[in-house]
Amino acid sequence: MMRASTPAVTFESGGVSLAGLLHLPAGPGPHPVVLLLQGFPGNERSLDLAQALRSAGYAAVAFHYRGSWGMGGIWSWGNLLEDAAAVARAVRAEPFASAHRLDPVRLALFGHSAGGFAALMTAAADPSIAAVVSVSAFDFGTVARSLTPESRARYVEAFGEDLLPLRGTSGEALVAEMERAGERWSLAGLAPRLAGRPVLLIGTSDDSVTPAAVHHRPLVTAYPEAEQHEWHTDHALSDHRQRLVETVRKFLDGHL
Repeated sequence: MMRASTPAVTFESGGVSLAGLLHLPAGPGPHPVVLLLQGFPGNERSLDLAQALRSAGYAAVAFHYRGSWGMGGIWSWGNLLEDAAAVARAVRAEPFASAHRLDPVRLALFGHSAGGFAALMTAAADPSIAAVVSVSAFDFGTVARSLTPESRARYVEAFGEDLLPLRGTSGEALVAEMERAGERWSLAGLAPRLAGRPVLLIGTSDDSVTPAAVHHRPLVTAYPEAEQHEWHTDHALSDHRQRLVETVRKFLDGHL
């Protein structure tokens, strides 16, 4: 019998090797795949979800973006998006998919915070992605649209406080990049490209990073076909992890 395993894997994006971890279920497969996209700066990797999904028969992939946690290259929001798209392609490509008993047709994206933003952006650009889960997504377009001199300074400071595991950037650079993107990074604006596809949106109302009133509830309106939940918990869903696992698994079971 083919046993469960957790091989270290690498992916290429922008000329940089990105370290990853594959949580591979037992059995011959081919297994559906869930790509986990962490947020900024990557403290919460949702590996509890990866383990639970493996137990349910899903292969789960986690990786580090460019410029983060010892990876080469420069951290930026744009590189985060490029890396997410590159890894989504790589896990379905040969010989990777065959070597790890993966089903390239059944790929779902799961993202938290900036990873939720990346999951929706990546799925909107790639109609072959089967399903997408966004948790406490950071809506860069909404934030850019609402910036005042005072709030801009707060974001520069807040981003700047989390740079220890990142390289080549600054709070000022990250805010300026968000401003340049503007409405192109509005999550509500992606809704037409995701219409008719399985989307799960989870918001967190006891959350100072992505408060639901700003980042989640407008998406509920923009995505009327999506499954949506709003939970009274913090940004990391610290006291809702089991509920998160159960909700995501049920959603994926229904669509993959």
